[in-house]
Amino acid sequence: MIVKMLKPYYIKAETNHVRIVLAYQYFSVIIDNKVYQFVPIESKEIRIHRKTKKIENIHDTFAFQRGKDVIFRKMTDLVAIPEFIYQLNSLAEPYFNKSPKTTTKKESDTIIEQLEKLNLSRLIDKALDTRDESSFYELVKLL
Repeated sequence: MIVKMLKPYYIKAETNHVRIVLAYQYFSVIIDNKVYQFVPIESKEIRIHRKTKKIENIHDTFAFQRGKDVIFRKMTDLVAIPEFIYQLNSLAEPYFNKSPKTTTKKESDTIIEQLEKLNLSRLIDKALDTRDESSFYELVKLL
């Protein structure tokens, strides 16, 4: 089996999944030198977890038709085809969870805040060591 074409009808990004929805004329395979078109008789989507990048509906069955002849293939058969995996990954890659910048920014803000407090504590200690009363009171106000 060879993947001739794999184009999604549409792609939907959900909180935890990327759903690649298939339709007629968008997905075709070559089996025994004959082209079969995808038909949505059984499964009609590929569901991939956004964090793990794993296909979650691995046991689904897909139907392919050539004239009156319909062939059913499991997702496990399809994932055994390197070209299928390559095309699927290129479709889903923009939707995979990467380290969100907002989370990274929040983490770095927290770290900076902690470092500033430590620095302030050191400056207060220095003011106490040098008996600089005015600096001490100003620094305590910043806590």
